[in-house]
Amino acid sequence: VQERLAAGLDWVISRIYRPVLDMALSWRYTTVAIACAALLITVSAMTSNVIGFAFYPSVEPDNLVVYVTMPLGTPARQTAATLEQIEENAFALQRELAASGHESVFRHVMTTVGEQPFRQRQANVFTPGTASSGHIGEVNVELSPAETRGIAASELVRRWRDITGPIPDAVDVSFVSSLIAPGGAIDIRLSGPDLDQLRWAATELKTELARYPGVVDIGDSLRRGKRELELDVTSEAEACGITRGDLARQVRQAFYGEEAQRIQRGRDDVRVMVRYPERDRQSLSTLQEMRIRTPDGREMPFAVVGRAEMGRGFASIVRTDGRRTVDVVADVDTTINDPNEIIADLQTSFLPRLLAEAPGLSYRLEGQQRDQRETLGGLQRGFLISLFVIYALLAIPFRSYLQPLIVMSAIPFGVIGAIWGHVLLGHTVTILSAFGIVALVGVVVNDSLVMVDFINRAYRAGTPLLEAIRAAGAIRFRPILLTSLTTFVGLLPLILERSLQAQFLIPMAISLAFGVIFATGIILILVPVGYTILEDAKALVGRVLGIDTTPAADPTPHEA
Repeated sequence: VQERLAAGLDWVISRIYRPVLDMALSWRYTTVAIACAALLITVSAMTSNVIGFAFYPSVEPDNLVVYVTMPLGTPARQTAATLEQIEENAFALQRELAASGHESVFRHVMTTVGEQPFRQRQANVFTPGTASSGHIGEVNVELSPAETRGIAASELVRRWRDITGPIPDAVDVSFVSSLIAPGGAIDIRLSGPDLDQLRWAATELKTELARYPGVVDIGDSLRRGKRELELDVTSEAEACGITRGDLARQVRQAFYGEEAQRIQRGRDDVRVMVRYPERDRQSLSTLQEMRIRTPDGREMPFAVVGRAEMGRGFASIVRTDGRRTVDVVADVDTTINDPNEIIADLQTSFLPRLLAEAPGLSYRLEGQQRDQRETLGGLQRGFLISLFVIYALLAIPFRSYLQPLIVMSAIPFGVIGAIWGHVLLGHTVTILSAFGIVALVGVVVNDSLVMVDFINRAYRAGTPLLEAIRAAGAIRFRPILLTSLTTFVGLLPLILERSLQAQFLIPMAISLAFGVIFATGIILILVPVGYTILEDAKALVGRVLGIDTTPAADPTPHEA
């Protein structure tokens, strides 16, 4: 077996690799042009979304969850009735699946009123009391494992949404089929000085988002609060010197109370509150009959000095840098549309027009887009620093500022294999794929370094350049190829694994495995060609400047 493998490798070297290398060296500038064209095609395919990019990997979850938010102040029984209807729709979907031969897809269904425990667990937020209220709830469907289910969770949640339809009374309804909670696929934060303007802009943006196919669960962060009385003063009150603060304070004292004194009882303080009797605090007619004291001590009827209207405030008002903000969020079915394409189209067409119609309005991207921007920015900075360190470590032993560039030239071309490896296996390029590309740099540099160092030794020993390159390629072909193949085969079990735990590592393994395989061809062909082009350039500069650029021969052991 060993002899046959050795003979097979020798045949590949003599019959395939050497003729290809000779042709590439003869047409070295054309070879570099073809390699650069392949790199540009790959980059163009990524930037134009021909090859899709998703910040987080698409991992099949084991849960389908519907989050429901009713208007603030909604009784728990009304929220429960809405959740029961959604739960019944889930059972209808289960019966539909059973009729089509998928009997064991649903395992358990849990409905929660007053809390959203699955959302808290995903966001890793456990703050008792802050997320408990009768107007929120969730329906959680546990599915059978993805390896045995036979139907995608995204298809199930899409069908569940279609069966449920719109819920008129709900403020927000979100159907989720994701293992992690990365934030909204589309999250645009509008900010401005005027709340009415923000409300109008949020409505316009939601209307625009609804026009894109695949955009679902559109909502905003403007949540109406509980019903309240809005108080204001009349012109008669202003003439008497009564301000809004005076009116609000006296109404509060009458219904909530004013602390008159505190009595110490053991270790406790007992607050004595002065206010209307309980029977008078149960009716709004008491407000119209109460007397308001003026600054000069007179008392006037509330009906003369004040106005009271029923309304709803906001559950919360968020400010950033002193400006009110509202988040418009939406989810995107990635099988129908790409969130990055939608964001790019909005930034090109709709958002500039919206800002022109609303002076003082501004926006910025949040959610997944913000995480993507921050993570990719940090990764880019770290990648550039690592490239500089690699260059410095190579320049010292080579005693050259140009040869390290030949060694590192294989790095961008290794990315070609990493990206097209995802296309070949049907995976989407993610941020984890970028981590694998960073890890690919070390392997590519190692193999390329071995090739360039061998050429240097032969060339300095007096071997003609082309002969030194051919000899280096033939001699280093076997170790470079075997190093790449063993790396690829070692990663293959992880790439083919279908368990849930492996799904986060598969994009990284694909980048490393296919990047190494493609970089092998680059190292064996493009690195020798790059070395030859570098020597051509040095010879040209030497002829122009009248300098001998032939490398000095290495000293003999006696001279050393």
